Amino acid sequence: MDGHESARDVYRQALPVVLVSLVAGLFAGTILGSETMRSGIESVPGILLLLPAFLATRGGVYGSLGARLSTGLHQGVIEPTFALDRRLTNAIVASFINGMTISVFIAVITYLTLFLLGGRGSLFALVGIMIVAGFLSAVLMLSVLITVIFVGYRRGLNPDNVIGPVVTTLGDVFGVFFLLVGIYVVGVIT
Repeated sequence: MDGHESARDVYRQALPVVLVSLVAGLFAGTILGSETMRSGIESVPGILLLLPAFLATRGGVYGSLGARLSTGLHQGVIEPTFALDRRLTNAIVASFINGMTISVFIAVITYLTLFLLGGRGSLFALVGIMIVAGFLSAVLMLSVLITVIFVGYRRGLNPDNVIGPVVTTLGDVFGVFFLLVGIYVVGVIT
């Protein structure tokens, strides 16, 4: 395969996913700009401060899982089946723990930043929101990520070409939505 065929193959595989990512990104912006989200943001000091970090870490944590799985498939150490083996289970558990830990860390840093700047906020509310949002995003992202990688690989797609836009899209769209869910769950509890 020469360089031109290889580049065409990458575009053929990635372009549809990038287009879906574009539309989904517009949808995430619509959620963020909705009256419901605005009222949720206003009700919990610090949400707007932690939002960019939360969205960015979804890509970092689950993007690295996607890269590990892709490499494992290319090397033949992971089979594209949904039967959990030790390597796949360890990668999933590590990503879940990393995602949850960083979510709580973001909440704590946000609270400390608010405190140092003289603002008010509730550490309980921020941590609760991030636990809910982090858990829901982890479950969704792990499920979709593994499905997209394995099904795509079995159909001849290179996971390296599609996983970046998938992780970014899922992290942005559902990260914003799950933050909103977390705001309302914690609001009901308190």
